[in-house]
Amino acid sequence: MHFFIFTQVEVYPLWSGALMNSLQCPGISNKLHSVALECVSGTKSEVLWDDLVASHHYLGYKKLLGHRLKYLAFIQERPVAALSWSAPALTLKIRDQFIGWSDTIRRQYLGHVAANSRFVIFPWVNMPNLGSYILSQNLKRIRKDWMQAFHQNLWLVESFVDSRHFRGTVYKASNWTFLGTTKGYTKTGSTYTYHGRTKDIYVYVLEPKLWDILGCTSTLPGPYAKQVEEVTMSLQSKQWNPDIFVELDPDDITKLADVLTEFHHQFSSCFQRCEQEKHGLGYISGLLSNIDSKSIEPIALELGKITSARTTQLFMKDSPWKHEVMLDTHQRMIVPHLSSPQGMITIDPSEFPKKGKKSVGVARQYCGRLGKKENCQSGVFIGYTSEKGHCLLDCQLYMPERWFDADYQNLRRETLVPEDLCFQTKQEIALGLLKNVTQHFSARWIGMDAAFGADMDFLQALPADMYYFADIKANEKVFLQKPEVGVPEYQGQGRPPTKERVLSDHKLYEVRELAKSKDLPWRRVSLGEGAKGPLLAQMACIRVYPSRDGLPCDQPVWLVIRIQEDGKVKYSFSNAPETTFFEELYQASCMRYPIEQCFEEGKSYLGMDDYEHRSWPAWHRHMIYVMLAQHFLILVQKRFEKKTPELTIPQAKRLVQTVFTMRSLTREGTIEILKYIRKRNHIAYRSHRKKREAQARSLGLDV
Repeated sequence: MHFFIFTQVEVYPLWSGALMNSLQCPGISNKLHSVALECVSGTKSEVLWDDLVASHHYLGYKKLLGHRLKYLAFIQERPVAALSWSAPALTLKIRDQFIGWSDTIRRQYLGHVAANSRFVIFPWVNMPNLGSYILSQNLKRIRKDWMQAFHQNLWLVESFVDSRHFRGTVYKASNWTFLGTTKGYTKTGSTYTYHGRTKDIYVYVLEPKLWDILGCTSTLPGPYAKQVEEVTMSLQSKQWNPDIFVELDPDDITKLADVLTEFHHQFSSCFQRCEQEKHGLGYISGLLSNIDSKSIEPIALELGKITSARTTQLFMKDSPWKHEVMLDTHQRMIVPHLSSPQGMITIDPSEFPKKGKKSVGVARQYCGRLGKKENCQSGVFIGYTSEKGHCLLDCQLYMPERWFDADYQNLRRETLVPEDLCFQTKQEIALGLLKNVTQHFSARWIGMDAAFGADMDFLQALPADMYYFADIKANEKVFLQKPEVGVPEYQGQGRPPTKERVLSDHKLYEVRELAKSKDLPWRRVSLGEGAKGPLLAQMACIRVYPSRDGLPCDQPVWLVIRIQEDGKVKYSFSNAPETTFFEELYQASCMRYPIEQCFEEGKSYLGMDDYEHRSWPAWHRHMIYVMLAQHFLILVQKRFEKKTPELTIPQAKRLVQTVFTMRSLTREGTIEILKYIRKRNHIAYRSHRKKREAQARSLGLDV
C-alpha cells in the first residue's frame, strides 16, 4: 500500500530561521541521539501536549480534525518539541495534480494521506538540527503508529508553512518536496472564503510505489511531472529522435567556409597586419579540419601552404599581436549564447604529457590524464555551463616553483616567460582568472574539482555572491552534528593544554563511510539520456560540518553524494543555503562536469593537446584558438538549430570537416612535400651537429 502524509507544521517565529532553535536551557544535553519521541495520544501526557502547544505555537491549539496522533519529544524527561498528524485537506489542486488522481480515486483513498498539523520547538531549547531530526524520526514510525491506531496505511504526508513567518527550513532539510503555494482560501461551512494568507505546500512520499497502486500519473507541470524521486537533467532533457535530425542541404554546409571567415574577421582588431589575420584563419581552419595531427607543420602541409609553416610558427611565438584582446572579445561575443543567472563557472586543471624538458612550464608533476606523476605541462582552465550549453573561457599555464630558480633563468628567457611573472599556486591562478570572467558572465554557482575543493582558504576567497559546488576526496572527514570544542581542563599533570579539541564524543566520519549508509535520504535521479536510455544514479544531500585538523568548521555545508550505475561515487561540498531545494543541488551537480566534456571535445576533435609549441605566448595562443574553435562550433549549432535541433558538437564538427578537409595530393604535390621535409630535416641536423661540435671542443676532442 502507498500512503501520503501532508503536514501543517509551524515553528515558533523567533527561531524559524535556524532550524527551529530556541533559548538554551542549562542541563539539557545537546546530543540528538538523546532525543526520545513519544506518542502521547490517549495518555496522561496528552494534556501536557495540549497546554504546551496552546502556549507556544503561533496558531495556538484547537481540536484536530479526523484521525489524529500527537507526539512529544523529550530530552532527559524534559519536553523540547511537540508535533501532531491529523486529517489532510479535502481538496488541494496542486497536491492532487502531483498525485494525478481523479476526484473518485481521491475520495476513495484520501484516508491514506495525513497532515502535519502542528510542529513547535519550545523556547527553552537551543540545539542545531533538532527540528529536522525529530521530523525524520517521526516519519520513520508514523506509518506503523497510524496503522496500529486506525488500521490504515499512510502513503503520503503534507504540510502548510506560513511564508510570512517561516521559511520551511525543517522540511527542506528533511527532503520534503515543495509543490507551490495555496490560493488563500479557507473552508467556512460548505463554502470557501478568501482570506489572502497563502502558505507554502510541502509533501513527503512514504510509499514509493504510490503511482503503481493508484494506477495514475502525476499531472503537475514542471520538474514534478515525472514520477516521484526521478528528476531529469535540464541540460540534456531531449530524447534522441532520428526523424528530426537532418534537413540540411549541401549549400548550407558549403557556406560554412564563409561563415568561419566572417567569424574570425571579428577579431581583426587584435592584429597589426593583414598577414597575421591570414595566418590565424589558416590555424583555426586546421584545428577544425580532419587531419590527424594538428600542430603547425601538418596544418601547413595539408592546407597546401608549405612555405607558411615557418611564418605560422613565428606568428604563434614572436609576432606582436594582442591575444589578450582576442580572449576578451571571445568572452564578450559568447555571452548572449551561454550566459544565464543560474549558470555555473567551472574551474579545472588539465595536463598535457611532454617528453622533452625545454617546453615552458614542463616538469614531473601529477598528470590527471595518466593518473600518476609524469613529465607534463599543466594549465588552469575556466569554463562556463548553463542550460544553453558549455564552453571554455580562459586559461593560464601553471609554472612549477622550480621554474623560478636561478638554474631556469636561461630557459625562462628562451621560452619568453614574462619577466614580471612570479610563482603562483593553481588556486591563486584560478582566483585571478575568475575575477576576469565574472566581468562578463553572470552565474549562481562556481564548480571545481577536488584539487580546489579541498582547500578551505580557497573556498573562503571565492566571491560571496555565488555558491560553490566543490568536489572532494573520499577520505574527507565530517561531523554530522557540531561538537563542543574547547581547551581541555588541566588535570594536574604535565603541561597545561593550550590547543582546542573536540570535548564531546561526536564521531568523525569519512564521507565514503556515509555513502554506504542506507539511512541517508537517497533519491533516484536521471543524469540525462545516453545511447541506451536514461543514465540513472542515486543521490543524497545532507548537512555536515567539515573537519579541519580534527575540529569542525564554524558553518555547516551540504554534502552531496552521487552513486552512478557503474558504481563510481562522487562527493561534493556546497555552501548553498540550508533552504536550498534538492533539485537545485541536483542541477548544480550536473553542471559541474561539462568542463570535462570541453576537454574531451578539445583533445579529440580540435587538437588541444597536439601542439608542439615551447614558448609561453605560443602555448596561450594555441589554447585561445582552441577556445575559438569551440566557440565557432557553438555558432554552427545555433545556425542550424531549427533544421537540426539536436545537433551535437561532434556532429557540428563533422559538418565543418567536410569544408576544411584534407586536400587531394597530386604527384607533383607529393614530391614538393618530400623536398620540404628533407630540407627541414637537414636544417635541424646541421643545428644539432653545431652544438655537439662545440661540446666536443670544450672537452678537448677533435671533430
